[in-house]
Amino acid sequence: MDIYEKLQEAGLTGNEAKVYLELLRRGELSANQIAKNIGMDRTLAYTVLNHLIEKGQVSYIIKISKKLFSCSNPENLLNPIKSKETLVLDLIQELNKVKTEKHEPVEINVYEGREGMRALVNIALKEKEMLSFGGTGRAYDLLYEMPAIAKKLEKTKHVLKVLLGKQYAGHEFSKYKNVKIKLVDIKSEATTTIFGDYVAIHLIKNKPIVVIIKNKDIAQSYRNYFNYMWNIAKK
Repeated sequence: MDIYEKLQEAGLTGNEAKVYLELLRRGELSANQIAKNIGMDRTLAYTVLNHLIEKGQVSYIIKISKKLFSCSNPENLLNPIKSKETLVLDLIQELNKVKTEKHEPVEINVYEGREGMRALVNIALKEKEMLSFGGTGRAYDLLYEMPAIAKKLEKTKHVLKVLLGKQYAGHEFSKYKNVKIKLVDIKSEATTTIFGDYVAIHLIKNKPIVVIIKNKDIAQSYRNYFNYMWNIAKK
């Protein structure tokens, strides 16, 4: 790569590089002299010189009513780079201040059989509040240990709110003091339970299926909908 090409890489146009090199080699020249020496139209030469002056690469003096142009210090070629460097450094500082949006991780587990229900119960018992809609009472019937767990929870501050289908009214689990029931006229085979950062969906028919989703945003969204339905449901 020759010096002419390098000047273009440094930010000058082809015509600017020609004029710049001519001034660098010959010193002070008028626009007419430059145009003649490099075979450029005089009007174009003035235009190019004005651009170079704006870029800080050329300056001029007036001698005997004649404008003579000359190259500025070659180090001025670094000015655009330094300007961009300053801009980029400032930009980097601003970008570092921008907080990356945090996405809550999503964890999904699917279980089958009684052990899946036990996994759900073990996680749910760590929370003080459980909210369920589509309750059927089948989870209580499925596990032999549920009556003992329910009696134990009755002595604690655990609260279970259940939107229960009318066809399941009077189920044994609803008789515990810490279980709050509201009946809804909706038939549902699947139960959704919200607790902490979890949402669990279980279906207990031939073979129990349990899906447990752990995600703070999902849990809060379901909790909001449950609270809305709870407020409009009848006792």
